[in-house]
Formats: sequence, structure tokens, C-alpha cells
Amino acid sequence: MDLPRTAAVAARLDVVDQSPSTNAQLRASADGAPHLTVLLTDHQTAGRGRLDRTWVTPPGSALAISVLLRELPAAPASRGWIPLVAGLAMADAVAAQLPEHEVGVKWPNDVLVDGRKICGILAEATPDAVIVGSGVNTAMTTAQLPVETATSFAALGAVADADRLVADYVTGLDAWIAALAAEPASARVHDAVAARCLTIGQQVRVELPAGGELRGVATRLDADGRLVVEADGAEHPVSAGDVVHVRPI
Repeated sequence: MDLPRTAAVAARLDVVDQSPSTNAQLRASADGAPHLTVLLTDHQTAGRGRLDRTWVTPPGSALAISVLLRELPAAPASRGWIPLVAGLAMADAVAAQLPEHEVGVKWPNDVLVDGRKICGILAEATPDAVIVGSGVNTAMTTAQLPVETATSFAALGAVADADRLVADYVTGLDAWIAALAAEPASARVHDAVAARCLTIGQQVRVELPAGGELRGVATRLDADGRLVVEADGAEHPVSAGDVVHVRPI
């Protein structure tokens, strides 16, 4: 892949023919790597999503992108926003190429186009950094989509400009991480994420790890980026680590 725009915004860009997992590969080579090191492939063979779900795609049908972040917010609470601002940055990058479609974020880590998933986000901490992985369905045909609730640029009749997509995403991600570092609990970050969050305002069913569930209305994001669900006259903030699924009902 020829990615001059991406090369101009990344501190270091490594493009590989294939990778079992770009997050794992970047973690293994992270020593000495600078902030905004980007590892990218269009053939990931053993990717992982949240809660160790697998993510495998046919060669050439999707982009797997991992970004190393070192210039992190000092406040631990602000770091909970990292997957959310990554979703925001990717939603903005996708929307720039699909202007006729509704693009937003399903809390906590999916980017949707017209209500269907086009990208997933996974942020993983290392002792001195955070690696943000994302998988974007680009050339995947309708027949190749893993579930009916997924989509891709190709399924929408569009051809993704991979270089522009990744460059826009990395630029946006860097800007929002800098905003978090400069202003912990920034109202600007909160409002921008909330504006892209399609989950807010929906009736939802929150599946909990122990097998229980919470049903109610997702009303807002709190100062820590948790989803606040109103049920039985009370507000219940839930964090990404506390849920298995959040589904509209």
C-alpha cells in the first residue's frame, strides 16, 4: 500500500503484508517506538476484539490499524476516554468519505454506518503506553460480511481511500488525546464524543458479566465516559469493563 498522507502524520509507519494481530505485534516491538507509531495491514489472521472476541477477515477486505500512544493524560480517569475518542476520530474519518450516510459511535467501541458496524476499537494498556487497535471493513463484499449487522465501504457502493482514512484517523486521534492531556475531564471532549454517540437516547439492554441485565434508557455519558442508563427511576453508570453487550431494544 502506498500511504504518503499517513506517513506524513505518523511518527513511524510500518505496513506489513499480514499480521496475526497488529496490537500484539506492535506491543512486541514497542520498546523505543515513539508516540504515534502506526502498524497497519490489510490481512490480519488472528485479531482480537473486546473480551477476547476474534476478528478475522479475508485478505484485502479490511484494514487493521494499531497506534502507539505515549503522550497520555496524567489523570487516570481521563484515560477511560481513550477508546471513546478513538471511536470519535474514526467516525469522523469514515464520515468524511461517506457524507450521505449517518456515521456514529455505538458505546463503547464500535463505529456504525446507517446502524451497521463498519469498525471496532480495542485499546490495550502497556506499562508505559496505550495501543489502540481498530479494524475497518473496506473492500469486504456483502457476502463476506460476518453478520447481518455489519457493513463496509464496498457494501455501501463506495471505494475507501485507505491513505486518507488512516491519515484522518491518526490526526484526529492525536488531537483528541492531546485535548485529554491538556484538559482532564474536558467539556469539549465530552461534548464531541456525546454528539457522535448513537447509543444516547436509546432504550437499551445491558448484558452484565455475571449473567444479569439492565434495561432502561441510555441518557448520557458521565464525566468518566461511563454510559448512564436510567432504569426504575434511578441512574446506573456502567463502564466498558462492566458490560458484555449493550444492545438497543
